[in-house]
Amino acid sequence: MPHMTTAQIRQAFLDFFSSKQHQAITSSSLVPGNDPTLLFTNAGMVQFKDVFLGADQRPYTRATSSQRCVRAGGKHNDLENVGYTARHHTFFEMLGNFSFGDYFKEDAIKFAWQFLTETLQLPKEKLLVTVYHTDDEAFDLWNKHIGLPEDRIIRIDTADNFWSMGDTGPCGPCSEIFYDHGEEIWGGPPGSPEEDGDRFIEIWNLVFMQYNRHADGTMEPLPKQSVDTGMGLERISAIMQGVHSNYEIDIFQNLISAAASVTHAQDLSDKSLRVIADHIRSCAFLISDGVMPSNEGRGYVLRRIIRRAVRHGNKLGATDNFFHKLVSALGEQMGDAYPELHKQREIIEKVLRIEEEQFGKTLERGLAILEENLKDLSGDVIPGDVVFKLYDTYGFPADLTADVARERFMTIDEAGFQECMAAQRKMAQQAGKFGTDYNEQLKSEKHTEFKGYEHNHFSGTVVELFVDGDAVSELADGQKGIVILDRTPFYAESGGQAGDKGVLKVAGGEFTVTNTTKLGNAFAHAGIIQGRIAINDRVDAHIDEVRRDAIRKNHTATHLLHEALRQVLGEHVSQKGSLVESERLRFDFSHFEGVSKEQVSTIEAMVNTEIRRNPDLHTQLMQIDEAKEQGAMALFGEKYDDEVRVVSIGDFSIELCGGTHVQRLGDIGLFKIVSESGIAAGIRRIEAVTGEGAMDYINHQAEVLNQIAALVKTDANNALEKVSGLVDRAKGLEKEVAQLTDKLASAAGANLLDSVVDINGIKVLVANVAGTESKALRGMVDDLKVKLGSGIIVLGVADDSKVSLIVGVTKDLTSQLKAGELVNFMAQQVGGKGGGRPDMAQAGGSQPEHLGTALESATAWIAERV
Repeated sequence: MPHMTTAQIRQAFLDFFSSKQHQAITSSSLVPGNDPTLLFTNAGMVQFKDVFLGADQRPYTRATSSQRCVRAGGKHNDLENVGYTARHHTFFEMLGNFSFGDYFKEDAIKFAWQFLTETLQLPKEKLLVTVYHTDDEAFDLWNKHIGLPEDRIIRIDTADNFWSMGDTGPCGPCSEIFYDHGEEIWGGPPGSPEEDGDRFIEIWNLVFMQYNRHADGTMEPLPKQSVDTGMGLERISAIMQGVHSNYEIDIFQNLISAAASVTHAQDLSDKSLRVIADHIRSCAFLISDGVMPSNEGRGYVLRRIIRRAVRHGNKLGATDNFFHKLVSALGEQMGDAYPELHKQREIIEKVLRIEEEQFGKTLERGLAILEENLKDLSGDVIPGDVVFKLYDTYGFPADLTADVARERFMTIDEAGFQECMAAQRKMAQQAGKFGTDYNEQLKSEKHTEFKGYEHNHFSGTVVELFVDGDAVSELADGQKGIVILDRTPFYAESGGQAGDKGVLKVAGGEFTVTNTTKLGNAFAHAGIIQGRIAINDRVDAHIDEVRRDAIRKNHTATHLLHEALRQVLGEHVSQKGSLVESERLRFDFSHFEGVSKEQVSTIEAMVNTEIRRNPDLHTQLMQIDEAKEQGAMALFGEKYDDEVRVVSIGDFSIELCGGTHVQRLGDIGLFKIVSESGIAAGIRRIEAVTGEGAMDYINHQAEVLNQIAALVKTDANNALEKVSGLVDRAKGLEKEVAQLTDKLASAAGANLLDSVVDINGIKVLVANVAGTESKALRGMVDDLKVKLGSGIIVLGVADDSKVSLIVGVTKDLTSQLKAGELVNFMAQQVGGKGGGRPDMAQAGGSQPEHLGTALESATAWIAERV
């Protein structure tokens, strides 16, 4: 059995199946483009799901891939086990071969056996297999065609050996291939009481999609039986490299060494190094696929993984930011297979560094809070409310607290934590309820042909109608509903472009379209009917042409903006969202610092230069691989058909896009950026206007400038200089007022010394300083402390609606009396609260009528304590 590197095994697998007429497919994004139920791509078959379901057609019937996968959130979550077991990872690669109605069990089994025993040269006597207990066909293939003895073919009657896509739909038996590490390793074969041991390790799972399961549980043979297989690259690498743990293979050993170097760890067997080595892989690849740290969804999972890695670095004694320094080491290990690690290295490092810096500020405090709670804890379960507080206040994910607990042989109260989370979600929902225009569960099996690229009006036939989510045969006068046509010029909201508005004219009336959206492959025209509209009616569909024209200008401008951002800020910029309406455009993109005014001006000028050049726009349909070869930009996480629409703007921009655009750039007229801001960690937003909207914006700005100029009695050309002078003068006057206020406060303080009383040998001053500004109280107390030398000062002031209190205690007396305790005692009497240092504390309140009582009570409170 030859020793092979992980990279050599990956390539050998792809080469083997390519020689068997399989199309080698590039790993898809970790963000699934065709399955909203999945948080991340977690298996090789995800990108082929629609092919297996018959909803997608490919020009090939055999495929092979090495798919990047993440299991760290949602239903498939291995995060908590990483570092504690030999084979759990957040990120791994799945080698797979697939048949879409081509070969079935015989060839799948033959290919697997040939690759393992001939290409990899695994000893045949080290392999055994499982089959589903009723799958006699697979049993016979292994026994009679491959030659495996019956005692090395194990029938399994559990769901482990029967795969299904869901409660209904494609399903079928599995056949798993195991490697025997030898009797010196504890463990038994699959199905035995000792199956959880490490002697027999599953390396490959062959799934035979054989049946279609109906809702009543009956199964009928699929018309096109298919094959889906998966073999963990890390697992097979461990076998080929003669080690028992995935963390001992070449990739991980090199990453662990790099992690030890940047954290200054001495013990290379420390589990924390395993965690860090695993987590840098998932974090780097998620960021390269466009996922950014955030507080929800995929971004939150990424943030959890980063923070877990940082915490383990903290355990190892790392005092500086270290995690981002591992990106280059990862590139050395996997950059040849995945060039995006080299291409996006700078942006990956920057995201990780910023996130680590932010978390580092709260990590120490959060751990201290946890330690305080653990000291007083009886038992071995951390309460749910403590776990929630750490999450809600300090950004500690629950699994990170569970990680700490596990190291102490403790657990967390998961149910209690979830109760706290549910209560918070309920409050959030009550604070921000929203509605939709139509039932989100609405489904349509119809197909609408879009004619809006060439036509602003077109004739079609009504094929479906809905009212309140229910299918109907007609809409009567005044009814709101949804109309589905077989053909339409109306663009359905997608890709950030707003849906069209307009009218549908029928013999019996007119349907006013207020929005157009997609229902599967159908275009849903939402609106209200005047008259009557029914199934099979012929319709003259007219879009609002003025509105569409404005949308076209804004949409084309987003393409120009996208490319200008990449040229000015860097190629790491990728679209994270967009909104294209008639009034404006909004473009969200990945970038990790504010865009300077100079950069905004450069971007705006670059777009307007292209508009003045006035090139034609060209759109064409082509195969997606051809489009990407020509440099067309695609959005991460988006699902594209094999044939895509490519929009080219001169030699400046080329993107995959299904939206509507101007014919020539000059049609846009003018582009103007109106704002640039940050909306989340690593995500920026630009809002802009074009055409008449841009002219309206500029004219409005000019009018505002003229009004300002009139106020300061000058013209627009000199307004800046005049306003600047007025601002400087105002600042000077404010400074003079502050100085006079301090003098008045000091004088008032001097007069207050006559009110000092002696309480048990301590000087105490309690006074209502009516007429003094609250912001002058602190300076007044500091001045009185100096003049008293030793003592306690209590001052209060009130207006019609609020109270301000301050307590000062000289340093020599803070061991006897704390300023914060006294000010809180008083604040409760005036409907407020406060706090501060032992020698200085302030409070506010909303009940000025009780100020006198609060001040009187202070003297007695002090007398009881000194």
